[in-house]
Amino acid sequence: MSTEPGKQGVSDIHSAARLSVAPMMDWTDRHCRFFHRVLSRRALLYTEMVTAPALVRGGARHLLGFDPAEHPVALQLGGSEPDELAQAARMGAEEGYGEINLNVGCPSDRVQSGCFGAALMLRPALVGDCAAAMIAAQRAEVTVKCRIGVDEQVPEEVLPAFLETVQSAGVRRVTIHARKAWLQGLSPKENRDVPPLDYALVRQMKQAFPGLHISVNGGIDTLEAATAHLEAGLDGVMVGRAAYHRPAGILLEADRAIWGDTPPLGSAEEAVLAMEPYIAAHLAAGGRLAQVTRHMLGLFHGRPGARGWRRMLSEGAHRPGAGLDLLRAALAEVTGEAARIAA
Repeated sequence: MSTEPGKQGVSDIHSAARLSVAPMMDWTDRHCRFFHRVLSRRALLYTEMVTAPALVRGGARHLLGFDPAEHPVALQLGGSEPDELAQAARMGAEEGYGEINLNVGCPSDRVQSGCFGAALMLRPALVGDCAAAMIAAQRAEVTVKCRIGVDEQVPEEVLPAFLETVQSAGVRRVTIHARKAWLQGLSPKENRDVPPLDYALVRQMKQAFPGLHISVNGGIDTLEAATAHLEAGLDGVMVGRAAYHRPAGILLEADRAIWGDTPPLGSAEEAVLAMEPYIAAHLAAGGRLAQVTRHMLGLFHGRPGARGWRRMLSEGAHRPGAGLDLLRAALAEVTGEAARIAA
């Protein structure tokens, strides 16, 4: 497959962290990341969380696959056993990831039962041990993504202590989801929306830890909001669902808004055409159209013809034999509607 979109490579990962797309289970797979890279040359992309046990004990190294065009791209790991995470981090570095991120923020039942994710906020010393082991095992940068606290913890007390611990372990870059996680009483979906956001606390952490590169995550749904956080003194912004559901609105102008660079494309329509070679290669390798286009449904969000685009791909892309003809027909729903309005 073409490696044209991502020209920067691993060395630019720190600059790329000014704007990143969050790791999202079942969403940010390799097809999603390639699509997002077509929209932005500069943004840092993350894999879905991959568990260290799956890699080390389960032999699931295939989960680490990615196209070199995705760079700068980071691997997120889940786990709580230092030696196992060290082995998994080494595997990720061998595959070419420029960053290995430790998940200390996901509140799902799955991670609680495995005592990792947000549950690790209750065990900062263990997080420090895990990070130190991962750092010692390989050369890629090790980062942490966390919450401001969990359950009855007082964020103003626990978050500084947590950051001190991971910094002492050698971590130099942290992404903070500016909400608590309630491990009891709220679903994973509710944990993304119900606990109140505390951006001010994240900004205070940057003042308290000037040597840490701190990115903020949670509730950021426009480029204007992302820019405001950077102007307020934070080092980076991580955008989640907004980048997935409205990819053009977040990523198409991101290179200009965040880095002052010329965007790689001029329109969402150009993004569809730019994806055609990748999709053709995927189909030729035996893949299905829907595996790629499911990540593209929100591309024309808010525009005339967007409903027809979504409907054609949602209904047809999973069918046997669906290919570029269907993609072009779906695009015609948008371009045809635009032409009709212009007339």
